[in-house]
Amino acid sequence: MNDPIADMLTRIRNSQLRGKSTVMTPASKLRAWVLDVLADEGYIRGYEKVTGADGHPGLEISLKYYEGEPVIRELKRVSKPGRRVYMGVNDIPVVRQGLGVSIVSTPKGVMSDQAARSANVGGEVLCTVF
Repeated sequence: MNDPIADMLTRIRNSQLRGKSTVMTPASKLRAWVLDVLADEGYIRGYEKVTGADGHPGLEISLKYYEGEPVIRELKRVSKPGRRVYMGVNDIPVVRQGLGVSIVSTPKGVMSDQAARSANVGGEVLCTVF
């Protein structure tokens, strides 16, 4: 697998289209950090570390719905393995006039765009969520 973050985002997107309540993804620290930001911003209920049937560690993500519709309407990968996207603190994109969130990997950790601006750090823009 070349892009584990894109794989996780696609799993979330596909599960929400099918109306699933949970989705499994292989475990990694970066995926867990991105899920922490999604949980803090209220886009998912949460996640927990589990061991899959094959014995490999995994993350079980609890998806969130409001009146039968998924809370996450749009989930896009910005920085890809073929083209990394780095931005300074002043250039971090505002998603849908501040209604959405950009998830940024900074030297101080993975955080939302608002947290990165308040910490005055830039970094790699991983994805945008609305």
